[in-house]
Amino acid sequence: MDLVAKRSINCEQGAVRAVRYNVDGSYCLSCGSDKKIKLWNPRTGLLLKTYGGHADEVMDAAGSCESSYIVSASLDKSVIYWDVSTGLPVRRLRGHAGGVTCIRFNEESSIAVSGSKDNTVACWDIRTRKLDAVQTMREAKDCITALVVSEHKIIASSLDGSIRQYDIRAGELVCDTIGVPITYLVQTRDGQCLLAACSDGTIRLIDNDSGELLSEYKGHRVDDYTIECGIISSDTKIISGSAEGAAIIWDLLEGKEVRRLRIGSEVVHSLAPHPTGSDILFARKRHLEVWGKPEEDDVEVID
Repeated sequence: MDLVAKRSINCEQGAVRAVRYNVDGSYCLSCGSDKKIKLWNPRTGLLLKTYGGHADEVMDAAGSCESSYIVSASLDKSVIYWDVSTGLPVRRLRGHAGGVTCIRFNEESSIAVSGSKDNTVACWDIRTRKLDAVQTMREAKDCITALVVSEHKIIASSLDGSIRQYDIRAGELVCDTIGVPITYLVQTRDGQCLLAACSDGTIRLIDNDSGELLSEYKGHRVDDYTIECGIISSDTKIISGSAEGAAIIWDLLEGKEVRRLRIGSEVVHSLAPHPTGSDILFARKRHLEVWGKPEEDDVEVID
C-alpha cells in the first residue's frame, strides 16, 4: 500500500466537516463550518465553485450521477439541491425538525435521502417541484449518522446502536442491533458487507444479509469525534481517520493493521476513497489532503 501525500489544500471555509468525491472522482466537494460547500479539482488544487445559501454548518454533500447537481445537508435543518454550473440553489427542502447530518442520492439521482438529528430518514423527489418529503422513516431512537443508498435499499446507521435496512420494493425493514452508538457506515463495493464505525473505538464488519459480525478493527483513536472509515484496494483494505492526526489501514480479512499514514497534527475525521482510482481524500481542520500512489508529478514522499 504505497501511498504518498500528493496535495494539501487550505479550504478557507472554517473547519472542514466532510470531503466527498463526485461520481467519477474528477472533482471533490468540501463542506465547511462557514455554511458553504466548495467544489475542487483535487489533482490541481483549483477551486472551481463556492456554493453559499445555508444558514448553519454544512455537514455532508453528494454529487449527482451526471455531476450536474449537488445536494447538501446542514445543521440549519434544510437540504439544498444545487445547480453545479451556476452555483445557485434550485430547491431548498425543509421538513426535518433537527440538523441534517447526512445526505445521499439514489442511483439515478432522482431521489435525495437525508438523515437528521431528529432521528428520521427522509426521501425527497428532487425532480418534481414537490417540497415535502415523499417518505419519512421514523424508526430510529437517536440521531441518524450515515446512509448507504442502493437501487432499492436505504441503509441507515444511528447513535441508538442499530443499523436499519429499508427494502423499498418489498416494503420491509430489517434492524440489526450492534449495541454501541454507530457514527459512520459504508458498504463494500460488492454490496455483501457493511462497515460500521462505532463510538467505542471499534470498526465492525457486518454481513449485509445475516447481520453477523465478521471482523473488528482497532488501533485508531476516536476520543469524542465522529471519525469516518472507508474500504479501499478493491475491498481488501479498511481505512479510518484517527484523532491523533493519522489514518490507519487494516487488512480486511486478517484484521491486522498494515499501515499508518501521518496526515498532520489535527484530527483526521472525514475521508473519501476515489471511486475508481487509488487516491484518498482526508479532512483535517481547515485542510483537504490528497493522498495516493506516486506518479510522475512531484510529490512529497511520507515514510
